[in-house]
Amino acid sequence: MLLLTRHDVEAVLDIPGCAGAMADALAGLAGGRFIQPARRQFVPEGAAARMGLMPAYRGGAQPIFGLKSVMVNPGNAARGLDTHQGVVLLHDGEDGRVMAVIDATAITEIRTAAVSLVATRALARPDAAVVAILGTGAQARAHLQAMRHLFPTADIRVWGRRPERAEALGARACRTIADTVKNADVICTTTGARVPLLDAAMVKPGAHINAVGASALDAREIAGDLVAQANCFVDSRAQAAIECGEFHLAIAEGAIAADHAVTQLGDVLLGRAAGRTNDGEITLFKSLGLAVEDLAAADLAMQEALRRGIGTVMDW
Repeated sequence: MLLLTRHDVEAVLDIPGCAGAMADALAGLAGGRFIQPARRQFVPEGAAARMGLMPAYRGGAQPIFGLKSVMVNPGNAARGLDTHQGVVLLHDGEDGRVMAVIDATAITEIRTAAVSLVATRALARPDAAVVAILGTGAQARAHLQAMRHLFPTADIRVWGRRPERAEALGARACRTIADTVKNADVICTTTGARVPLLDAAMVKPGAHINAVGASALDAREIAGDLVAQANCFVDSRAQAAIECGEFHLAIAEGAIAADHAVTQLGDVLLGRAAGRTNDGEITLFKSLGLAVEDLAAADLAMQEALRRGIGTVMDW
């Protein structure tokens, strides 16, 4: 059994390198090679955190099971800790052996930004010159790296409620959300906001949005009028049906109908559905974070660590 700490994961896995595995996982989910049940969230009354349990399976010549156990602790920002803490377990798909125990904080940070990289590559205009990032936490930092990889000459702007943290990320810090997203070609929302940060009037035609921060029915970063105006995509329609506030709250307020068109990104990657249809439309990718992504990223990290002799091998 291989044990990989956060430092180990960061040594063997980066965002651009993980993007191929994320594209394969999303396409595999749409095609049936990857399978996952709905994420289960355990929220005890009065608890300061919630637990998510995220199992997945990849079939084929080398089948593998994965399970991420993750704690989401909103108060961790004040402690100087990432809000997501946990582990990913990998099991051999034939005999069930525990193959690896891997730090989930690094896996989550890297794979989430890698998924946004895949979505942006598939849906954004390739000539993007202005990128806006809302938030200053771990996902803002990771998305800054992902967007710099895709658009190395772009003007990248960052907004956060604590300006000093925005400045520390090494991009152009802005004082308001409106200033940050003005004329932006790509916008990444990576905050813990529970009410909308963006509405339709703030986003220019042709922009692409990666909405990453909210994954609960009562939370959203994107207002209903913007959801209604955008061509909408999601990592998993099944997951969106049970925990996507962007869509559920827009339906509740009458901004969109219950059958509003939402395309699964994996279908775009497989060529079974269209992505962007013209240069003037707004595309919105709602990233909920999937167990198949954790499995694929953890497997990639395990294979690379074994190849390079990184991590701790333990008898089980």
